[in-house]
Amino acid sequence: MGAVRIIENESQFYHEMSTMGTKLVIVDFTATWCGPCQRIAPIFEQFSLKYPNAIFLKVDVDKCAEVAAIQGVSVMPTFIFYRNRTKLGFCQGADPAGLESKIQQYYGNGDTEDSEGSVTGHMDLNTFIAKTQCECLNESDDHNFVQCLTTDDGYLESDCDEQLILSITFTQAVKVHSLKIKAPSDSGPKSIKLFINQPRTIDFDMADSNTSVQDLTLLPKDIEEGNPVPLRYVKFQNVQNLQIFIKNNQAGTDTTRIDQLIIFGSPISTTNMGEFKRVTGRKGESH
Repeated sequence: MGAVRIIENESQFYHEMSTMGTKLVIVDFTATWCGPCQRIAPIFEQFSLKYPNAIFLKVDVDKCAEVAAIQGVSVMPTFIFYRNRTKLGFCQGADPAGLESKIQQYYGNGDTEDSEGSVTGHMDLNTFIAKTQCECLNESDDHNFVQCLTTDDGYLESDCDEQLILSITFTQAVKVHSLKIKAPSDSGPKSIKLFINQPRTIDFDMADSNTSVQDLTLLPKDIEEGNPVPLRYVKFQNVQNLQIFIKNNQAGTDTTRIDQLIIFGSPISTTNMGEFKRVTGRKGESH
């Protein structure tokens, strides 16, 4: 089957899932007797080649009935997406366009923990950002906040002056370990204040006067090279939203520019692979 890994039993499934680290894992829960499953199988194979930094697994629900039941699989085919043992989402049915849309949603930049500029043991939290709930104060109309969350050529630029407030909401509580900001050495951010779990987006007066969780002073080499800047990890253990106040930039230019922003960390709610297994007995046995 090429790039798709066939899971033969439940032990193999537990092993595969526990060794994938921060890579995106896409599991096709299928059955030999399911016509739609067989129709989409070659397309699933094509996607495994098109998205090489994700792991594609195929699980026969008859061979792995217990896993399928615990994962809530009731329709075939069901595709479930995981990263760092955390279930991100799922889609059902033989819908190639819908499946690829979900893959693209969770694939992100395609980065893994081995990628340049990544942080060992932590993942890019991009797939956990609720982009429709994010806000940026003083962003340029042409170069808005979302543009710095991708690897495309776009960038975020401030509008009236050098200050920016980025309000980032996560789809679930996360631990934030470090920030990677790539920007020009002159117009990139310099002084930053970080706030977490605010009831609403703070304004510039509040950002300037309120006590932050942590202050950062970035050096030109930090933003030119895009080096991850570690945070006081103990302070960022349960983050529902993160607000970043950029007070000024490196050279005092009229506007501030950010080419790329990556937040590294991990979700709080991970799936313990041991929980997949029954604590006592097998299916059909009394407990």
